Amino acid sequence: MKLLEKSDKEIQEIAQPIWDNLVKTSNIKDYGGFTKDFSSQMLYGANEVELGKQWANNKLLTSLSEQQEFLGCIRRAQFITVLYKQTSNTMPGEFLGRLVLGVEDDVIKIFGATIY
Repeated sequence: MKLLEKSDKEIQEIAQPIWDNLVKTSNIKDYGGFTKDFSSQMLYGANEVELGKQWANNKLLTSLSEQQEFLGCIRRAQFITVLYKQTSNTMPGEFLGRLVLGVEDDVIKIFGATIY
């Protein structure tokens, strides 16, 4: 799969359901759903106990709005970083969502996901 050759619009169409799933499953603390698109590398570092601690200690991670704004893509090496302007249902302000996509075994997977 030639992920890096896709246009920003094509990447947005691929990334949006993945980001939507992360938002939904983070809000309800669903580990299995949250990690379903993770690469093996991401799964190694994102065990259920660590994610549970993050969900318990960071209210943003469980109050994400389902409405966000796609900001664009950054291509580097074999990965594409997709950026979102994200808001919370309970916390004021705007946050930057970052989703890093790559290909593992011919399947698009998450290689990074953060929110600032």
